[in-house]
Amino acid sequence: MKIFWLLSLICLSCGCLQAQTAIPRFEKGERVVFVGNSITHGGHYHSFIWLYYMTRFPDQPITIMNAGIGGESAWDIKDRLDYDVFDRKPTYVALTFGMNDTGYDVYTKDNAKELSEERIAKSLESYREIEERLLAKNKITKVLIGGSPYDETFRFNHFILHGKNDAILKIIDAQRASAKKNDWGFVDFNQPMRELSLKEQEKDSTFTFCRIDRIHPDNDGQMVMAYLFLKAQGLAGNEVSSVSINAHSSSITARKNCKVSKLKKNGSNLTFDYLAEALPYPLDSVSRSGWGSKRSQRDAMQLVPFMEEFNQERFQVTNLEKGTYRLTIDNQFIDDFSAEQLADGINLADYPNTPQYQQATKIMYLNEERFEMEKRFREYLWTEYSFLKKEGLLFADNQQAIDKLKEYLPKDVFLRMSYDWYVKAMYPEVRGVWGNYMKTIVETIYKINKPVTHTVSLTKIE
Repeated sequence: MKIFWLLSLICLSCGCLQAQTAIPRFEKGERVVFVGNSITHGGHYHSFIWLYYMTRFPDQPITIMNAGIGGESAWDIKDRLDYDVFDRKPTYVALTFGMNDTGYDVYTKDNAKELSEERIAKSLESYREIEERLLAKNKITKVLIGGSPYDETFRFNHFILHGKNDAILKIIDAQRASAKKNDWGFVDFNQPMRELSLKEQEKDSTFTFCRIDRIHPDNDGQMVMAYLFLKAQGLAGNEVSSVSINAHSSSITARKNCKVSKLKKNGSNLTFDYLAEALPYPLDSVSRSGWGSKRSQRDAMQLVPFMEEFNQERFQVTNLEKGTYRLTIDNQFIDDFSAEQLADGINLADYPNTPQYQQATKIMYLNEERFEMEKRFREYLWTEYSFLKKEGLLFADNQQAIDKLKEYLPKDVFLRMSYDWYVKAMYPEVRGVWGNYMKTIVETIYKINKPVTHTVSLTKIE
């Protein structure tokens, strides 16, 4: 089959994207916390990962929680492990750090190498404390993530900190060694994303995942990160479903992850009922909130074989009479196909107008709403840990805290962006309403994400 030859070629051409170390899948009931800096705080990768589990495993609910705080390094993360991580009762912790740890202004100094080494040493010293804390939690699955790269190679009017990503790589080497020593999971975002960037920059020197500042991946980069994580979990090749029908004998020759019933043939036409056990993965074509937000989740499909590896809803009909056939699902027009195309097989997940894709789209939008609500909590905690902690006002949530923040407002643009969320979130009743809303969203998702039976029709057209 042509499509299987194509898939093999794609997989062979993407060796740089292979996962370095297998990491455990999330199981039903898991409570997963992603811990990191601003790339986690404001990023979508963990939300994109959850969307995959919401649609692929509709009867196995999990919870994924964002524990990223912008601007933090390992020494900051270790100080909030109890409140922001362990108190959430996680069963699975994924930890990344390194971007802020390696510093910024040090690379403009004459003794940049020495200063960089000092920061790396400080980061790894703090990580050793984190490692000890994680080791004490023997019921938690641990995964370390080698963070996304600082892009030094794309050409644009951005200042370049030469040598910064090399420093990040030294921290990643230490993370990899720690994971191996402790028998933890490890996945590297840095090397695959750098290799993808270099490949694209051969065609377009201005290509980058981090358009705004060389640091924060846009949503296409966040989707690549989700892809790499899911691939490391061994989920590539896990189809939405597949159906193969022999039109001549009116028989089902193969099916996977679905049920097919009431197959009928009327002349050249076919109808049957189809119930999949999963939904296709919906891909947002609109750039959403994040750093820069110029690119969408769907834009990542030009860069990684996500559709081929993770989003196959295969439909094949062999031995049809030559001609063109109209595919409808629940009387909804999908597309017209030749008998040859149907014999090769089509991927229904490529068609956002199918009823099952539309069902998944509702889940995507609800998950995005949940993401936006969760970000309010992250803005609140960022303000607490970035400003009020050092003033001895951590979780004071009173007028004194407000007055102190007002002193910072004129000189900190990021605080000005988050200040209103803090003013609202300092009240526990407000946080309670937000939390209940998020809970309602997740409950709704796991109510409406169950696949339903659809009537599929192939009609020969003149």
